[in-house]
Amino acid sequence: MNTVIPSTSCRRLGMTDLGLVAITAAKGAIISMDLLPPDTPLDDTSPEPLLEAAFTQLREYLAGQRQTFELPLAPVGTVFQKRIWTLLAEIPFGAVASYGDIAAQAGRPNAARAVGGACRCNPIPIFIPCHRVVTADGRLGGFGLGLELKQRLLDLEGVAARKIALR
Repeated sequence: MNTVIPSTSCRRLGMTDLGLVAITAAKGAIISMDLLPPDTPLDDTSPEPLLEAAFTQLREYLAGQRQTFELPLAPVGTVFQKRIWTLLAEIPFGAVASYGDIAAQAGRPNAARAVGGACRCNPIPIFIPCHRVVTADGRLGGFGLGLELKQRLLDLEGVAARKIALR
């Protein structure tokens, strides 16, 4: 992700069922989550309690032991993106909404493609569940972390999205 990281931020790297993950916080809130290549050198990571809580909750979610996250989130984006991310956070575990549904909820019924763009720019995937957004006919659509992972997350949540051929 191309998130602007404030100079007063702290970052923690950790292994999860997804692989190596970096979570960054600033001013008491999570601002980004990234999947890193497995050969990324492990640097000194922050002992920040918020980051430890984020990793604990992420691991619980991936193990099927958590359905909601209880973390302060502060994604950096445009007003429109932030509005969309707020709506995404309201999609419950085990449910999906279409890009068009989200556009309509945002008061922009013809902006389904812009919703897709906001999903693509989501700096805190999974915590802000853009993986729960599908096409109008129930297909996966896109996902910044890859369609295989999107399908895996939806499977974890018990969602029967229409599968597409993954190349």
